[in-house]
Amino acid sequence: MFCLCVETSSRKEPCLPVLWFALLLQDLVWESDDGQCPSPLHFNISHTSSLIACGVTVNSPIGIDVEEKQRKIKNNILAFARRYFSLYEVEHLSAISDSEVQRQEFVKLWILKEAYVKALGRGFSAAPFKTFTIHEKDATNSGASEVVVESSDHPVSLTNNWQFGLFELASSHYAAVCMEKDKTSDVAMRVPMRLT
Repeated sequence: MFCLCVETSSRKEPCLPVLWFALLLQDLVWESDDGQCPSPLHFNISHTSSLIACGVTVNSPIGIDVEEKQRKIKNNILAFARRYFSLYEVEHLSAISDSEVQRQEFVKLWILKEAYVKALGRGFSAAPFKTFTIHEKDATNSGASEVVVESSDHPVSLTNNWQFGLFELASSHYAAVCMEKDKTSDVAMRVPMRLT
């Protein structure tokens, strides 16, 4: 199960649904029959200057990142990519001749990588972006492509159990979601991730 709350605002005010959700979570206590308290509820929050998003799942770690589509990058995109991205990702960006398309692809890669690191529960320094590659797998018979991650640090254990979603929100933002596949329901993870 996956739920996403998104609130846009041109004012600098707190997102009331997200604040309400955070207040609700602080009072919840999850307890199993053996007295352990493993919470089945996972959530992650991201914001940019005019949008706040909160992703919520049950039994699956989640990471979410949002960014404005028109986000300007102060440095040269390829120089910045060489510093933070894998060689494959830099080559992918270098092959794009249109500077606007290249900038948008950079933003999409960045938020996919940020969502993955957040889903792992690590910070930027604990999982440097250069240690893994995000790319699209060839399209399936349905015509949909799949976003996959290849890790140079953990080639098997950290790459096959994640599902990604990349969405356009309100024609002005991109959102990336990464969540661990629910091992109890193989069927559910064959369905592409969608916002509702």
